[in-house]
Amino acid sequence: MQRLQHLKVIGDRVLILPDAGRQRTGAGLYLPPTVCEKDIVQGGTVVAVGPGTPMPDPESAEEPWRPSAKAVRHLPMEVEVGDYALYLKKAAIEITYQEQRYLIVPLAGILLVERDEHAVPLSELLNGTGSSA
Repeated sequence: MQRLQHLKVIGDRVLILPDAGRQRTGAGLYLPPTVCEKDIVQGGTVVAVGPGTPMPDPESAEEPWRPSAKAVRHLPMEVEVGDYALYLKKAAIEITYQEQRYLIVPLAGILLVERDEHAVPLSELLNGTGSSA
């Protein structure tokens, strides 16, 4: 994703490259776009992640207006670039950048992520062939 190097995601937001959507059913029938628009939950690949929620400096509680020489601390994000995320469609904001459609989703709008490092693929879980650890 070389084209995204100039974008900086702010706060607890995530930039997602959405799936193209279901084009066909399991039986091979083509679905009109209006069917896919009714989905409440959608999925996509995380391509950029913000630093997280800014946290106040506990040492400056007496005078919060006073500038601090310390760097801003953030509550870390739970998602990482490369994760596959399922998110609430209503929480997403669509943008177009360099002729590509992306979605900006707050961390609260993400329901779950699939990450390669812990390895039972979702397809195995859905088919009932995966084992629980």
